[in-house]
Amino acid sequence: MAKVKITETVLRDGHQSLLATRMRLQQMLPQLQALDKIGYKSLEAWGGATFDSCLRFLDEDPWERLDILKNNLKTPIQMLLRGQNILGYSHYPDDVVEAFVAKAAAHGIGVFRIFDALNDVRNLETAINAAKKAKKKEKHSIEVQGCLVYTIGGPHTTDEYVSLATELADLEVDSICIKDMSGILKPYVAEELIRKLKKALPKMPLQLHTHCTGGFGSMTYLKAIEAGVDVIDCALSPLAEGTSQPCTETMIATLEGTKYDTGLDRQALVPIAKYFAEVKKEIIKEFSLRNSFDINPNILDIQIPGGMMSNLIKQLEEQGNSGCYEELLKEIPRVREDVGFPPLVTPSSQIVGTVATNNILCGARYQIVTREFKDLVRGKFGRTPVPIKKEFMKRLGIKAKDIITDRPANHLAPGMKKFREELRLKGFSNPSEEDILSYALFPTVAEEFFRKRTLKKLAEVGVLHPSDQDIAFYNAAPQEAIHFFKNRKK
Repeated sequence: MAKVKITETVLRDGHQSLLATRMRLQQMLPQLQALDKIGYKSLEAWGGATFDSCLRFLDEDPWERLDILKNNLKTPIQMLLRGQNILGYSHYPDDVVEAFVAKAAAHGIGVFRIFDALNDVRNLETAINAAKKAKKKEKHSIEVQGCLVYTIGGPHTTDEYVSLATELADLEVDSICIKDMSGILKPYVAEELIRKLKKALPKMPLQLHTHCTGGFGSMTYLKAIEAGVDVIDCALSPLAEGTSQPCTETMIATLEGTKYDTGLDRQALVPIAKYFAEVKKEIIKEFSLRNSFDINPNILDIQIPGGMMSNLIKQLEEQGNSGCYEELLKEIPRVREDVGFPPLVTPSSQIVGTVATNNILCGARYQIVTREFKDLVRGKFGRTPVPIKKEFMKRLGIKAKDIITDRPANHLAPGMKKFREELRLKGFSNPSEEDILSYALFPTVAEEFFRKRTLKKLAEVGVLHPSDQDIAFYNAAPQEAIHFFKNRKK
Protein backbone atom coordinates (compact mmCIF):
# COMPACT_ATOMS: atom_id res chain seq x y z
CA MET A 1 0.00 0.00 0.00
CA ALA A 2 1.48 3.35 -1.10
CA LYS A 3 1.26 6.40 1.12
CA VAL A 4 -2.09 8.14 0.95
CA LYS A 5 -1.92 11.44 -0.91
CA ILE A 6 -3.91 14.57 -0.11
CA THR A 7 -5.48 17.23 -2.29
CA GLU A 8 -5.87 20.48 -0.33
CA THR A 9 -9.14 22.36 -0.90
CA VAL A 10 -8.66 25.47 1.27
CA LEU A 11 -8.27 27.63 -1.86
CA ARG A 12 -11.50 26.44 -3.49
CA ASP A 13 -14.05 24.08 -1.97
CA GLY A 14 -13.16 24.96 1.62
CA HIS A 15 -14.27 28.57 1.24
CA GLN A 16 -16.97 27.71 -1.30
CA SER A 17 -18.59 25.40 1.24
CA LEU A 18 -18.22 27.58 4.34
CA LEU A 19 -17.77 31.14 3.07
CA ALA A 20 -19.94 31.32 -0.07
CA THR A 21 -16.80 31.37 -2.29
CA ARG A 22 -15.75 34.83 -1.10
CA MET A 23 -12.00 34.40 -0.55
CA ARG A 24 -9.99 36.92 -2.54
CA LEU A 25 -6.72 36.25 -4.34
CA GLN A 26 -4.97 38.78 -2.09
CA GLN A 27 -6.02 36.70 0.91
CA MET A 28 -4.45 33.61 -0.65
CA LEU A 29 -1.15 35.10 -1.81
CA PRO A 30 0.71 35.32 1.54
CA GLN A 31 0.48 31.54 2.05
CA LEU A 32 0.96 30.16 -1.46
CA GLN A 33 4.68 29.48 -1.07
CA ALA A 34 4.10 27.79 2.28
CA LEU A 35 1.33 25.61 0.84
CA ASP A 36 3.55 24.78 -2.11
CA LYS A 37 6.20 23.30 0.19
CA ILE A 38 3.89 20.89 2.02
CA GLY A 39 3.93 18.13 -0.59
CA TYR A 40 0.26 17.95 -1.51
CA LYS A 41 -0.77 15.86 -4.48
CA SER A 42 -2.55 18.96 -5.81
CA LEU A 43 -4.06 22.25 -4.67
CA GLU A 44 -7.68 22.74 -5.69
CA ALA A 45 -7.80 26.45 -6.42
CA TRP A 46 -9.97 27.15 -9.47
CA GLY A 47 -13.24 26.15 -11.08
CA GLY A 48 -16.45 25.31 -9.29
CA ALA A 49 -18.10 28.57 -8.23
CA THR A 50 -14.85 30.56 -8.03
CA PHE A 51 -15.10 31.83 -11.62
CA ASP A 52 -18.59 33.25 -11.12
CA SER A 53 -17.72 34.63 -7.69
CA CYS A 54 -14.61 36.43 -8.99
CA LEU A 55 -16.64 38.28 -11.61
CA ARG A 56 -19.85 38.78 -9.65
CA PHE A 57 -18.71 39.59 -6.12
CA LEU A 58 -14.96 40.14 -5.92
CA ASP A 59 -14.19 42.28 -9.01
CA GLU A 60 -11.39 39.90 -9.97
CA ASP A 61 -10.55 38.50 -13.36
CA PRO A 62 -10.55 34.69 -12.84
CA TRP A 63 -8.01 34.28 -15.64
CA GLU A 64 -5.61 36.72 -13.99
CA ARG A 65 -6.14 34.91 -10.68
CA LEU A 66 -5.11 31.65 -12.34
CA ASP A 67 -2.01 33.27 -13.87
CA ILE A 68 -0.89 34.53 -10.46
CA LEU A 69 -1.54 31.17 -8.85
CA LYS A 70 0.50 29.50 -11.58
CA ASN A 71 3.40 31.91 -11.03
CA ASN A 72 3.46 31.13 -7.31
CA LEU A 73 2.90 27.37 -7.29
CA LYS A 74 4.77 24.31 -8.47
CA THR A 75 2.21 21.97 -6.92
CA PRO A 76 -0.38 21.07 -9.60
CA ILE A 77 -3.34 23.46 -9.63
CA GLN A 78 -6.60 21.54 -9.73
CA MET A 79 -9.90 22.79 -11.09
CA LEU A 80 -13.46 21.49 -10.97
CA LEU A 81 -15.04 21.48 -14.44
CA ARG A 82 -18.72 20.74 -15.05
CA GLY A 83 -18.28 18.94 -18.36
CA GLN A 84 -20.53 20.42 -21.04
CA ASN A 85 -21.67 23.04 -18.48
CA ILE A 86 -18.04 24.24 -18.12
CA LEU A 87 -18.47 26.53 -15.08
CA GLY A 88 -21.90 27.87 -15.90
CA TYR A 89 -25.44 26.64 -15.46
CA SER A 90 -26.39 25.47 -18.94
CA HIS A 91 -24.83 23.44 -21.73
CA TYR A 92 -22.37 25.16 -24.05
CA PRO A 93 -21.42 24.28 -27.64
CA ASP A 94 -18.46 21.98 -28.19
CA ASP A 95 -16.25 24.75 -29.58
CA VAL A 96 -16.75 26.80 -26.40
CA VAL A 97 -15.93 23.80 -24.19
CA GLU A 98 -12.82 23.04 -26.23
CA ALA A 99 -11.65 26.67 -26.18
CA PHE A 100 -12.22 26.94 -22.42
CA VAL A 101 -10.28 23.77 -21.59
CA ALA A 102 -7.41 24.79 -23.88
CA LYS A 103 -7.19 28.23 -22.24
CA ALA A 104 -7.42 26.83 -18.72
CA ALA A 105 -4.55 24.47 -19.52
CA ALA A 106 -2.49 27.27 -21.08
CA HIS A 107 -3.02 29.38 -17.95
CA GLY A 108 -1.72 26.60 -15.72
CA ILE A 109 -4.34 24.03 -14.74
CA GLY A 110 -2.59 20.78 -13.88
CA VAL A 111 -5.56 18.63 -12.87
CA PHE A 112 -8.92 18.75 -14.65
CA ARG A 113 -11.56 17.15 -12.44
CA ILE A 114 -14.48 16.72 -14.82
CA PHE A 115 -18.01 15.75 -13.85
CA ASP A 116 -21.55 15.78 -15.18
CA ALA A 117 -24.49 16.53 -12.92
CA LEU A 118 -26.47 13.57 -14.29
CA ASN A 119 -23.52 11.17 -14.67
CA ASP A 120 -24.31 11.19 -18.39
CA VAL A 121 -20.97 10.26 -19.97
CA ARG A 122 -22.06 11.81 -23.27
CA ASN A 123 -21.74 15.18 -21.53
CA LEU A 124 -18.14 14.44 -20.50
CA GLU A 125 -16.64 13.35 -23.79
CA THR A 126 -15.84 16.77 -25.27
CA ALA A 127 -14.25 18.14 -22.10
CA ILE A 128 -12.23 14.98 -21.48
CA ASN A 129 -10.97 14.85 -25.05
CA ALA A 130 -10.08 18.55 -24.93
CA ALA A 131 -8.11 18.04 -21.71
CA LYS A 132 -6.29 15.05 -23.23
CA LYS A 133 -5.41 17.21 -26.24
CA ALA A 134 -4.09 19.96 -23.94
CA LYS A 135 -2.07 17.34 -22.07
CA LYS A 136 -0.12 16.63 -25.26
CA LYS A 137 0.33 20.31 -26.10
CA GLU A 138 1.30 21.98 -22.82
CA LYS A 139 4.75 21.73 -21.30
CA HIS A 140 3.52 21.20 -17.75
CA SER A 141 1.99 17.88 -16.71
CA ILE A 142 -1.79 17.55 -16.87
CA GLU A 143 -4.00 14.93 -15.23
CA VAL A 144 -7.44 14.24 -16.70
CA GLN A 145 -9.74 13.01 -13.96
CA GLY A 146 -13.27 11.72 -14.53
CA CYS A 147 -15.89 11.83 -11.78
CA LEU A 148 -18.52 9.55 -10.36
CA VAL A 149 -21.08 11.95 -8.91
CA TYR A 150 -22.27 10.07 -5.84
CA THR A 151 -25.88 10.06 -4.75
CA ILE A 152 -28.33 7.65 -3.14
CA GLY A 153 -32.03 6.87 -3.34
CA GLY A 154 -34.07 5.67 -6.27
CA PRO A 155 -32.04 3.49 -8.64
CA HIS A 156 -28.55 4.28 -7.35
CA THR A 157 -26.31 1.38 -6.27
CA THR A 158 -22.58 0.72 -5.92
CA ASP A 159 -22.72 -1.48 -9.01
CA GLU A 160 -24.06 1.49 -10.97
CA TYR A 161 -20.92 3.47 -10.09
CA VAL A 162 -18.63 0.60 -11.05
CA SER A 163 -20.33 0.50 -14.44
CA LEU A 164 -19.92 4.27 -14.79
CA ALA A 165 -16.25 4.03 -13.83
CA THR A 166 -15.73 1.49 -16.59
CA GLU A 167 -17.21 3.95 -19.08
CA LEU A 168 -14.81 6.64 -17.85
CA ALA A 169 -11.89 4.23 -18.15
CA ASP A 170 -12.93 3.59 -21.76
CA LEU A 171 -12.52 7.35 -22.34
CA GLU A 172 -8.91 6.91 -21.14
CA VAL A 173 -9.02 9.24 -18.15
CA ASP A 174 -5.91 9.26 -15.96
CA SER A 175 -7.78 8.82 -12.70
CA ILE A 176 -11.28 8.60 -11.25
CA CYS A 177 -12.76 10.61 -8.40
CA ILE A 178 -15.79 9.66 -6.35
CA LYS A 179 -17.43 13.04 -5.86
CA ASP A 180 -19.61 12.95 -2.74
CA MET A 181 -20.65 16.59 -2.82
CA SER A 182 -23.34 16.22 -0.14
CA GLY A 183 -21.43 14.20 2.44
CA ILE A 184 -23.78 11.20 2.23
CA LEU A 185 -21.29 8.40 1.53
CA LYS A 186 -21.36 6.15 4.59
CA PRO A 187 -18.10 4.57 5.81
CA TYR A 188 -18.92 0.93 5.09
CA VAL A 189 -20.54 1.79 1.77
CA ALA A 190 -17.34 3.64 0.84
CA GLU A 191 -15.32 0.54 1.71
CA GLU A 192 -17.57 -1.62 -0.48
CA LEU A 193 -17.47 0.82 -3.37
CA ILE A 194 -13.69 1.27 -3.32
CA ARG A 195 -13.11 -2.50 -3.19
CA LYS A 196 -15.43 -3.06 -6.15
CA LEU A 197 -13.77 -0.28 -8.14
CA LYS A 198 -10.29 -1.60 -7.38
CA LYS A 199 -11.34 -5.06 -8.48
CA ALA A 200 -12.88 -3.81 -11.71
CA LEU A 201 -10.10 -1.30 -12.50
CA PRO A 202 -6.99 -2.41 -10.55
CA LYS A 203 -4.60 0.01 -12.26
CA MET A 204 -6.84 3.10 -12.11
CA PRO A 205 -5.88 5.66 -9.40
CA LEU A 206 -8.90 6.43 -7.22
CA GLN A 207 -9.57 9.68 -5.36
CA LEU A 208 -12.35 10.39 -2.89
CA HIS A 209 -14.00 13.75 -2.29
CA THR A 210 -16.53 14.10 0.51
CA HIS A 211 -18.03 16.68 2.88
CA CYS A 212 -18.70 16.50 6.61
CA THR A 213 -22.30 17.70 6.32
CA GLY A 214 -23.74 14.39 7.50
CA GLY A 215 -20.97 13.74 10.06
CA PHE A 216 -19.46 10.82 8.13
CA GLY A 217 -16.43 12.53 6.55
CA SER A 218 -13.40 11.33 8.49
CA MET A 219 -14.87 7.87 9.14
CA THR A 220 -15.66 7.50 5.45
CA TYR A 221 -12.09 8.44 4.55
CA LEU A 222 -10.65 5.93 6.99
CA LYS A 223 -12.67 3.02 5.59
CA ALA A 224 -11.91 4.13 2.03
CA ILE A 225 -8.20 4.25 2.83
CA GLU A 226 -8.32 0.74 4.28
CA ALA A 227 -10.06 -0.37 1.08
CA GLY A 228 -7.30 1.08 -1.08
CA VAL A 229 -8.22 4.63 -2.12
CA ASP A 230 -5.17 6.51 -3.34
CA VAL A 231 -6.00 10.18 -2.70
CA ILE A 232 -8.37 12.07 -0.39
CA ASP A 233 -9.54 15.69 -0.45
CA CYS A 234 -9.03 17.63 2.79
CA ALA A 235 -9.29 21.23 3.97
CA LEU A 236 -7.10 23.03 6.49
CA SER A 237 -8.74 23.21 9.91
CA PRO A 238 -10.18 26.77 9.75
CA LEU A 239 -12.09 25.86 6.60
CA ALA A 240 -12.76 22.19 7.35
CA GLU A 241 -15.67 20.17 8.71
CA GLY A 242 -19.28 21.37 8.67
CA THR A 243 -20.31 21.50 5.04
CA SER A 244 -16.63 21.38 3.98
CA GLN A 245 -14.10 18.53 3.78
CA PRO A 246 -12.51 16.59 6.65
CA CYS A 247 -9.61 18.39 8.35
CA THR A 248 -6.20 18.06 6.70
CA GLU A 249 -4.23 18.09 9.96
CA THR A 250 -6.52 15.53 11.58
CA MET A 251 -6.27 13.09 8.69
CA ILE A 252 -2.47 13.45 8.59
CA ALA A 253 -2.31 12.75 12.33
CA THR A 254 -4.68 9.80 12.03
CA LEU A 255 -2.45 8.09 9.48
CA GLU A 256 0.90 8.92 11.11
CA GLY A 257 2.95 5.83 11.92
CA THR A 258 0.72 3.52 9.88
CA LYS A 259 1.30 1.97 6.47
CA TYR A 260 -0.92 4.71 5.07
CA ASP A 261 1.22 7.56 6.51
CA THR A 262 0.98 10.61 4.22
CA GLY A 263 4.53 11.70 5.02
CA LEU A 264 3.32 15.31 5.31
CA ASP A 265 4.61 17.56 8.10
CA ARG A 266 1.61 18.43 10.25
CA GLN A 267 3.55 21.06 12.20
CA ALA A 268 4.33 22.96 9.01
CA LEU A 269 0.60 23.52 8.60
CA VAL A 270 0.17 25.24 11.97
CA PRO A 271 1.13 28.80 10.88
CA ILE A 272 -0.77 28.40 7.61
CA ALA A 273 -3.90 27.37 9.47
CA LYS A 274 -3.55 30.31 11.88
CA TYR A 275 -3.37 32.66 8.92
CA PHE A 276 -6.51 31.29 7.28
CA ALA A 277 -8.34 31.42 10.60
CA GLU A 278 -7.90 35.20 10.48
CA VAL A 279 -8.93 35.31 6.82
CA LYS A 280 -12.08 33.44 7.73
CA LYS A 281 -12.94 36.10 10.32
CA GLU A 282 -12.36 38.86 7.75
CA ILE A 283 -14.64 37.24 5.17
CA ILE A 284 -17.41 36.49 7.66
CA LYS A 285 -17.36 40.13 8.79
CA GLU A 286 -17.17 41.64 5.30
CA PHE A 287 -19.97 39.57 3.80
CA SER A 288 -22.06 39.01 6.95
CA LEU A 289 -21.80 35.25 6.64
CA ARG A 290 -22.79 32.49 9.01
CA ASN A 291 -19.91 31.49 11.27
CA SER A 292 -20.54 27.74 11.54
CA PHE A 293 -22.59 24.86 10.19
CA ASP A 294 -23.98 22.12 12.37
CA ILE A 295 -23.79 18.47 11.39
CA ASN A 296 -27.05 17.47 9.75
CA PRO A 297 -27.67 13.69 9.62
CA ASN A 298 -30.84 14.43 7.62
CA ILE A 299 -28.60 15.30 4.68
CA LEU A 300 -29.11 11.65 3.69
CA ASP A 301 -32.64 12.67 2.71
CA ILE A 302 -31.94 16.24 1.54
CA GLN A 303 -28.65 15.68 -0.34
CA ILE A 304 -27.80 19.37 -0.79
CA PRO A 305 -24.11 19.76 -1.72
CA GLY A 306 -21.85 21.55 0.75
CA GLY A 307 -21.13 24.46 -1.57
CA MET A 308 -24.83 25.05 -2.14
CA MET A 309 -25.73 24.99 1.55
CA SER A 310 -23.83 28.15 2.54
CA ASN A 311 -25.07 30.03 -0.53
CA LEU A 312 -28.68 28.90 -0.02
CA ILE A 313 -28.74 30.09 3.59
CA LYS A 314 -27.18 33.41 2.58
CA GLN A 315 -29.74 33.96 -0.20
CA LEU A 316 -32.72 33.12 2.03
CA GLU A 317 -31.46 35.55 4.68
CA GLU A 318 -31.00 38.32 2.10
CA GLN A 319 -34.56 37.78 0.85
CA GLY A 320 -36.00 37.73 4.36
CA ASN A 321 -37.13 34.11 3.97
CA SER A 322 -34.82 32.34 6.43
CA GLY A 323 -37.88 31.03 8.29
CA CYS A 324 -38.76 28.68 5.46
CA TYR A 325 -35.37 26.92 5.49
CA GLU A 326 -36.49 23.73 7.26
CA GLU A 327 -39.60 23.42 5.10
CA LEU A 328 -37.46 23.88 2.01
CA LEU A 329 -35.16 21.04 3.07
CA LYS A 330 -38.17 18.73 3.03
CA GLU A 331 -39.37 19.94 -0.37
CA ILE A 332 -36.07 19.50 -2.22
CA PRO A 333 -36.07 15.66 -2.11
CA ARG A 334 -39.71 15.61 -3.26
CA VAL A 335 -38.86 17.71 -6.30
CA ARG A 336 -35.78 15.55 -6.93
CA GLU A 337 -37.94 12.44 -7.10
CA ASP A 338 -40.32 14.13 -9.55
CA VAL A 339 -37.43 14.80 -11.95
CA GLY A 340 -35.92 11.32 -11.95
CA PHE A 341 -33.58 11.21 -8.92
CA PRO A 342 -30.68 13.26 -10.37
CA PRO A 343 -27.59 13.77 -8.22
CA LEU A 344 -27.86 17.20 -6.65
CA VAL A 345 -24.77 19.02 -7.84
CA THR A 346 -24.32 22.12 -9.98
CA PRO A 347 -26.35 22.83 -12.05
CA SER A 348 -29.04 20.26 -11.13
CA SER A 349 -28.90 21.25 -7.45
CA GLN A 350 -29.59 24.90 -8.27
CA ILE A 351 -32.34 23.98 -10.73
CA VAL A 352 -34.11 21.70 -8.26
CA GLY A 353 -33.46 24.05 -5.33
CA THR A 354 -34.91 27.08 -7.13
CA VAL A 355 -38.16 25.35 -8.03
CA ALA A 356 -38.43 23.82 -4.55
CA THR A 357 -38.05 27.33 -3.11
CA ASN A 358 -40.76 28.63 -5.43
CA ASN A 359 -43.04 25.79 -4.35
CA ILE A 360 -42.64 26.77 -0.69
CA LEU A 361 -42.92 30.53 -1.15
CA CYS A 362 -45.98 30.22 -3.43
CA GLY A 363 -47.74 27.80 -1.13
CA ALA A 364 -48.51 25.61 -4.16
CA ARG A 365 -46.29 23.24 -6.12
CA TYR A 366 -45.05 24.03 -9.63
CA GLN A 367 -46.94 27.29 -10.02
CA ILE A 368 -43.67 29.00 -10.96
CA VAL A 369 -41.35 26.77 -12.98
CA THR A 370 -38.08 28.00 -14.46
CA ARG A 371 -36.98 27.44 -18.02
CA GLU A 372 -33.99 25.47 -16.73
CA PHE A 373 -36.29 23.14 -14.80
CA LYS A 374 -38.30 22.38 -17.92
CA ASP A 375 -35.03 21.86 -19.81
CA LEU A 376 -33.92 19.34 -17.17
CA VAL A 377 -37.22 17.48 -17.51
CA ARG A 378 -37.15 17.38 -21.30
CA GLY A 379 -33.57 16.06 -21.48
CA LYS A 380 -31.65 19.18 -22.45
CA PHE A 381 -29.12 18.46 -19.68
CA GLY A 382 -28.93 14.74 -20.46
CA ARG A 383 -30.51 11.51 -19.26
CA THR A 384 -31.98 11.48 -15.77
CA PRO A 385 -31.27 8.31 -13.76
CA VAL A 386 -34.97 7.39 -13.84
CA PRO A 387 -37.27 8.29 -16.75
CA ILE A 388 -39.58 11.13 -15.78
CA LYS A 389 -43.28 10.29 -15.70
CA LYS A 390 -45.32 11.43 -18.68
CA GLU A 391 -47.99 12.79 -16.35
CA PHE A 392 -45.44 15.14 -14.79
CA MET A 393 -44.22 16.30 -18.19
CA LYS A 394 -47.81 17.01 -19.20
CA ARG A 395 -48.30 19.02 -16.01
CA LEU A 396 -45.38 21.23 -17.06
CA GLY A 397 -46.68 21.58 -20.61
CA ILE A 398 -43.88 19.56 -22.19
CA LYS A 399 -44.84 17.73 -25.36
CA ALA A 400 -43.29 14.64 -26.90
CA LYS A 401 -41.69 16.70 -29.67
CA ASP A 402 -39.85 18.78 -27.05
CA ILE A 403 -38.00 15.82 -25.54
CA ILE A 404 -34.28 15.34 -26.32
CA THR A 405 -33.01 11.76 -26.31
CA ASP A 406 -29.61 12.07 -28.01
CA ARG A 407 -26.53 13.95 -26.81
CA PRO A 408 -27.79 17.41 -25.84
CA ALA A 409 -24.80 19.31 -27.23
CA ASN A 410 -25.62 17.96 -30.70
CA HIS A 411 -28.39 20.55 -30.77
CA LEU A 412 -26.08 23.50 -30.10
CA ALA A 413 -24.55 25.57 -32.89
CA PRO A 414 -20.92 26.71 -32.52
CA GLY A 415 -20.70 29.65 -30.16
CA MET A 416 -17.29 31.36 -30.12
CA LYS A 417 -17.92 33.52 -33.21
CA LYS A 418 -21.39 34.40 -31.95
CA PHE A 419 -20.14 35.51 -28.55
CA ARG A 420 -17.30 37.50 -30.13
CA GLU A 421 -19.80 39.29 -32.36
CA GLU A 422 -22.07 40.04 -29.40
CA LEU A 423 -19.17 41.66 -27.58
CA ARG A 424 -18.24 43.64 -30.68
CA LEU A 425 -21.76 45.03 -30.89
CA LYS A 426 -21.47 46.03 -27.22
CA GLY A 427 -18.38 48.10 -27.96
CA PHE A 428 -15.61 45.55 -27.33
CA SER A 429 -14.17 45.37 -30.82
CA ASN A 430 -11.11 43.29 -30.02
CA PRO A 431 -11.86 41.11 -26.97
CA SER A 432 -9.39 38.50 -25.80
CA GLU A 433 -10.44 34.87 -26.01
CA GLU A 434 -10.46 34.82 -22.21
CA ASP A 435 -13.00 37.66 -22.15
CA ILE A 436 -15.11 35.92 -24.78
CA LEU A 437 -15.19 32.81 -22.62
CA SER A 438 -16.07 34.79 -19.49
CA TYR A 439 -18.88 36.46 -21.41
CA ALA A 440 -20.08 33.14 -22.85
CA LEU A 441 -20.50 31.71 -19.36
CA PHE A 442 -21.91 34.78 -17.58
CA PRO A 443 -22.96 37.43 -20.13
CA THR A 444 -24.54 40.03 -17.84
CA VAL A 445 -22.09 39.55 -14.99
CA ALA A 446 -19.06 39.58 -17.29
CA GLU A 447 -20.20 42.69 -19.13
CA GLU A 448 -20.59 44.57 -15.83
CA PHE A 449 -17.16 43.33 -14.75
CA PHE A 450 -15.62 44.54 -18.03
CA ARG A 451 -17.22 47.98 -17.45
CA LYS A 452 -15.77 48.24 -13.94
CA ARG A 453 -12.41 47.02 -15.17
CA THR A 454 -12.37 49.70 -17.87
CA LEU A 455 -13.17 52.46 -15.39
CA LYS A 456 -10.44 51.21 -13.07
CA LYS A 457 -7.85 51.13 -15.86
CA LEU A 458 -8.81 54.63 -17.00
CA ALA A 459 -8.58 55.92 -13.43
CA GLU A 460 -5.04 54.53 -13.20
CA VAL A 461 -3.97 56.82 -16.09
CA GLY A 462 -5.79 59.82 -14.67
CA VAL A 463 -9.11 59.63 -16.55
CA LEU A 464 -11.44 59.87 -13.55
CA HIS A 465 -14.59 60.93 -15.36
CA PRO A 466 -14.37 59.26 -18.79
CA SER A 467 -16.78 60.16 -21.53
CA ASP A 468 -18.62 57.51 -23.54
CA GLN A 469 -16.09 58.13 -26.31
CA ASP A 470 -13.18 57.53 -23.90
CA ILE A 471 -14.69 54.22 -22.76
CA ALA A 472 -15.41 53.12 -26.34
CA PHE A 473 -11.85 54.03 -27.37
CA TYR A 474 -10.36 51.99 -24.52
CA ASN A 475 -12.61 48.98 -25.20
CA ALA A 476 -11.67 49.04 -28.87
CA ALA A 477 -7.91 49.53 -28.44
CA PRO A 478 -6.72 49.45 -24.82
CA GLN A 479 -3.00 50.02 -25.38
CA GLU A 480 -3.46 52.85 -27.86
CA ALA A 481 -6.05 54.47 -25.61
CA ILE A 482 -3.79 54.37 -22.54
CA HIS A 483 -0.93 55.90 -24.54
CA PHE A 484 -3.24 58.66 -25.81
CA PHE A 485 -4.69 59.44 -22.37
CA LYS A 486 -1.23 59.64 -20.78
CA ASN A 487 -0.08 62.10 -23.42
CA ARG A 488 -3.34 64.07 -23.14
CA LYS A 489 -2.77 64.41 -19.41
CA LYS A 490 0.69 65.89 -20.05
